[in-house]
Amino acid sequence: MTRILEWQASIDKGEEKYGYEVVNYGTDSTERFNYPVSGEAVANAVVSGEVDKGIVICGTGVGISLAANKVNGIRCVTCSEPYSALLSRQHNNTNMLAFGARVVGIELAKMIVDAWLSGEYEGGRHQVRIDMLKEIEEKQKNK
Repeated sequence: MTRILEWQASIDKGEEKYGYEVVNYGTDSTERFNYPVSGEAVANAVVSGEVDKGIVICGTGVGISLAANKVNGIRCVTCSEPYSALLSRQHNNTNMLAFGARVVGIELAKMIVDAWLSGEYEGGRHQVRIDMLKEIEEKQKNK
């Protein structure tokens, strides 16, 4: 948990360079923390428009992204390198990014965040797939 707290401070500086206000929905403690709590909280903030985008961190990035992706309207990608982070924004219009504190180091994490925040959604042929994802969400709501 200490490593995640170190990352928060480091990542916060990167987000601020893009003009984003940083809002912490997680923990400031080194005590064990249940990642679904903050995964859902950040996802709800993104969907409601309270924040534009969300970046979440857990040990691997997988668990917290699973929690976030349970919220309709969220497209959270787990990345361990910058190329996928960039393409996830350009092609999938991801609105949340997850990565693992036990998987990548702080400097690589900064590169991933930088690539993700600099990516712009291209729309066009990719919008068809985004619409298909929305259709899946709608079907699930009606079950």
